[in-house]
Amino acid sequence: MSGLKNSPFGKRLRASHQDNEDDGPRRNRPRINPMFYTATPTSTKDATPESPVATRDMYGDRFVPSRDTGDMRTTYHLMDDSGPSTPSKTRIIPTESDALKEQANAIFTSILHTEVTPPSPRRPVSPQRPTTSSSASTTLPPSTPTRKRIFHYTSPATSANPSTPTRRLDTPTDEAYSMSPVRAESRQLLESPRRQLRNVCKTPYRVLDAPELADDFYLNLVDWSSTNVLGVGLGSCVYLWTAHNAAVSKLCDLASSNDTVSSVSWVQKGTMLAIGTLSGRMHIYDAHTLQLQRSYNNAHTQRIGALAWNSHILSSGSRDRMVHHRDVREAQEVCGLKWARDGPLASGGNDNKVCIWDLRGSKRASVAGGSSSGSGSGVGGEDGGSGDTPLWKFHEHTAAVKTLAWDPHLSGVLATGGGTQDKHIRFWNTFNGTMLSELDTGSQVCNLIWSLTSHELVSTHGFSSTTAQNQICIWKYPNLNMVASLTGHTHRVLYLAMSPDGETIVTGAGDETLRFWNAFPKKEGGERRESRLDYGKLIR
Repeated sequence: MSGLKNSPFGKRLRASHQDNEDDGPRRNRPRINPMFYTATPTSTKDATPESPVATRDMYGDRFVPSRDTGDMRTTYHLMDDSGPSTPSKTRIIPTESDALKEQANAIFTSILHTEVTPPSPRRPVSPQRPTTSSSASTTLPPSTPTRKRIFHYTSPATSANPSTPTRRLDTPTDEAYSMSPVRAESRQLLESPRRQLRNVCKTPYRVLDAPELADDFYLNLVDWSSTNVLGVGLGSCVYLWTAHNAAVSKLCDLASSNDTVSSVSWVQKGTMLAIGTLSGRMHIYDAHTLQLQRSYNNAHTQRIGALAWNSHILSSGSRDRMVHHRDVREAQEVCGLKWARDGPLASGGNDNKVCIWDLRGSKRASVAGGSSSGSGSGVGGEDGGSGDTPLWKFHEHTAAVKTLAWDPHLSGVLATGGGTQDKHIRFWNTFNGTMLSELDTGSQVCNLIWSLTSHELVSTHGFSSTTAQNQICIWKYPNLNMVASLTGHTHRVLYLAMSPDGETIVTGAGDETLRFWNAFPKKEGGERRESRLDYGKLIR
């Protein structure tokens, strides 16, 4: 017994009894449940109903969530990749072309839909009871069969009954023998050839300095002639840049008259260049001889921001709300003009309206009441478009319409772009006055131009409610999918022109640079031929 008392176990036992005797008052403390760490009171002599023992809840790190009232998505922190739906004005244009990503996402969505929600299998058709004629509907007396062989067995494979289901395992290509983890429809989609995407160079192949290139939304200071000469208005001067030898020449300088260039426009065929100024003057120069041909000192009372040629007819739009050669008043400044190849003239104004004019005297085919029906229909004049009344007037834009572009591949199709508060590109059928489609770009639309070699549209952008802005976007028509997004300018891309071969575009911005882009492929088979599918050119 003495050995147990002097052993280490005995010493620890005596020490524990001594600690308990010294700590007598602590026996009345509440005991702690070691599992859930919850304080439970113990019965004591001093405990009375008037003075209950205070309890305190203590929690550990073990938490069991309640599945009854909790939201599964919140409990497991599942978040949608798409995020909450936001208004269209906050849409961000991708800084790079995401055509490959969109194609991969479309394939993944199709495969996921096929695998998760496969079509219901076809059930075998039940054999139908043959119909009996009315003459045979009477009950016949039983008779002895004439054939001696009563029971006759046939193989299902050789049975002529079409209602007999075929055996699945007899087909070598059945899914039961497939080693692929996906279904046959998904495997066929994965093995199908992919659409080859066109590669667009993301960097300009040439950059020119353009000092004093105005950062003004309502000016048009860059235009490319059919003779491959680029005209640029810089301050009070107009410079010519020849593409084939990169030579630069100074056409005119308006500093002596204390005036500034506000717009330039080349004639469709030839070397004539029209120049509009901030004071309302208009000059016509011959770029070949660098000589002034004619001046209109009182062309407008305010700045001339838009010029357009139609053969020998020059149209000018000004801040004085006048379109000359038409003598038509607009509610606000005329900031966009564009002639169609087959005659009509489109104008856009600061009053958010688009007007279609026909100076040939032809009248539109209108329905009763002078307006067409349908989504986004335009309203025509009372006399059907004769005189100084527009043929159609469109009111869908909610900001100034500066840029207009006629589709060179389809007659009567017009593309228009709205300003900062609108951010939309809209497409119109000017034959019946209806809106074909619209595209929310997410930023101010500064310029539009159609490709001559492919059915694509180029748009340049400026102010935006998002971080993505100052881009050059290429859209495929009519599905309006983005082909490429080009970046490089640090200010609004307010100026856009195309080379005569249709392969190169030049953009100018308030950062005082001109950037050249190889945006479109070369023409196939030499000269561009008229489409035989464009019936609008055949019916006159």
